[in-house]
Amino acid sequence: MDAMQVTETLTEGLKHEFKISVPAADLDAKADAKLVDLKDKVKLNGFRPGKVPVSHLKKVYGRSVMAETIDQTIRDTNTQIFTDRGFRLATEPKITMPTEQKEVEELLAGKTDLTYTVAIEVVPTIQLADFKSFTVEKPVVDVSDSDVDDAIKRIADQSRPYSAKSEGAKAENGDRVTINFTGRIDGTPFEGGTGEGIQVVIGAGQFIPGFEEQLIGIGAGETRTLKVSFPKNYASEKLAGQPAEFETTATAIEAPGETTIDDEFAKTLGLESLDKLKEAARERLVAEFAGATRQRVKRALLDRLDETHKFEAPPSLVGEEFNLMWNSIKAEMESSAKTFADENTTEEAAKEEYQKIADRRVRLGLVLSEIGEKNKITVTDDEVSRAVIERARSMPGREKEVWDYYRSNANALAQLRAPIYEDKVVDFILELANVTEKKVSREELLRDEDGEKTAA
Repeated sequence: MDAMQVTETLTEGLKHEFKISVPAADLDAKADAKLVDLKDKVKLNGFRPGKVPVSHLKKVYGRSVMAETIDQTIRDTNTQIFTDRGFRLATEPKITMPTEQKEVEELLAGKTDLTYTVAIEVVPTIQLADFKSFTVEKPVVDVSDSDVDDAIKRIADQSRPYSAKSEGAKAENGDRVTINFTGRIDGTPFEGGTGEGIQVVIGAGQFIPGFEEQLIGIGAGETRTLKVSFPKNYASEKLAGQPAEFETTATAIEAPGETTIDDEFAKTLGLESLDKLKEAARERLVAEFAGATRQRVKRALLDRLDETHKFEAPPSLVGEEFNLMWNSIKAEMESSAKTFADENTTEEAAKEEYQKIADRRVRLGLVLSEIGEKNKITVTDDEVSRAVIERARSMPGREKEVWDYYRSNANALAQLRAPIYEDKVVDFILELANVTEKKVSREELLRDEDGEKTAA
């Protein structure tokens, strides 16, 4: 009997292709075995149970049993080929079968050998670095009393009392002005451009640039025409970049009062005393700084992993990652009516940049999963459930909806599992690495890599 033949027809980087030929006799023997198995299970009119001749079964079920046999043979053969060669697949194998009607007919009738090709892309062998050689600097900030006082002052500023200014007084920076307005573009009112009884704090920057400043000096009952332009990245595409005029009438001018920061103020926030408010503010800052420290350490560690694990990432995985990012970038730019020129770049340069990011992400993903696998790091169902509960808690009133969404959506669960897994692998590496603490200022900690201050 002829044996099965496997020929490697292509090996190029991480891509491999094989041509496989399985003799018709092999397929026939497997199909017959399935039919014999069917014999005892099938009830056919005119035959006693278990007494249906295999030749008759072949007439009735031959084609569908052969189709099943072929499917099973391809799966088993592929697994065998990949296991023998120690391949880990990056993507699903691509199988090419005969498509000509005549050949398919002969194959299903058991008259011809099964010949097919399989193309795969494999994950390269990853040489892991020695994590004991990693040195990681951990920036830490001590929360000072003045940090706590500043945080409480920010809360107090948000809940300042305002009181009416005297008759004939004009609006100054920091005052609260109540206005009615009608906005026009090219003399025509536009949707969402009118408002009544709207409160504006001059200098708070809540309105489009230039709007608040033009209210300085206005008195109660006075009408002014404010000339402004909508920002280029304004949320509404119709309005983005458009010059507009707002006919605005001030109905009240109020000056801010001072909030006394004392036990009474703490009570308005639901805490029993100023000391308790200070404790709560300190806890929040400690947590906020710890979160920022973690982000910095993790970023530094991922940079080290990136530098120490340079290998060819599977092209199709990089392609998938790039497409996901690129599609969301394009969508974002369309919705904000931005061009690549606005970002001081070109489409080609941006593509190249995102191609690099996609490559880094895929490589880091493979490295993290290799570390996890080698060191038996797993995420328990319990940990995933806790993450679902956290997510549900953050959406009061919709807990059940969130819970049901995750319970019935495996993909969403996998997305919750991924960051937990990544954090556990990062912790594993930090245990081995040489971590040194470095006291830094709050500004240094909260500054991002480009020297910009991040919102905190």
